[in-house]
Amino acid sequence: MLFSFHPAVLSEDLHSSLYFVNASLQEVVFASTTGTLVPCPAAAVPPATLRWYLATGEESYNVPGIRHVHPNGTLQIFHFPPSSFSRVIHDNTYYCTAENPSGKIRSQDVHIKAVLREPYTVRVADQTAMRGSVAVFKCIIPSSVENYITVVSWERDTVPLVSGRAQTAF
Repeated sequence: MLFSFHPAVLSEDLHSSLYFVNASLQEVVFASTTGTLVPCPAAAVPPATLRWYLATGEESYNVPGIRHVHPNGTLQIFHFPPSSFSRVIHDNTYYCTAENPSGKIRSQDVHIKAVLREPYTVRVADQTAMRGSVAVFKCIIPSSVENYITVVSWERDTVPLVSGRAQTAF
């Protein structure tokens, strides 16, 4: 029988493993007012030691009230005011490792980016056009939020402008 031929090897192979259960996470974007929790997606038998690192290879150490690595491998970035933004902590690439007697594995890079919750103003770029001709207007969105804002409508004096229909001359 196969099992009686090499019981120690099979027993070791059956009782020790290390793998990622969900390695698809590549980016975490969160609001500075909420913070975030990022799990290390590793599973292991026996349990693995889980650690987080910056992309530079520096271990992600705990900073009280700012960043914490929980014993279960979850990386927590706490909420913070805009004045406390740190690119090293709040807009950086991290990865986690898992290590047990089976070996050591490294996750793919995960970019963690905080979006600052602060007031902003959207405006229309100044344009000139002759009466009866076509005018093209551009919505100016501050660069700090442009990746998170979608223009869904245009209004003039709180009256919606409908795309594709002739409009009254301004």
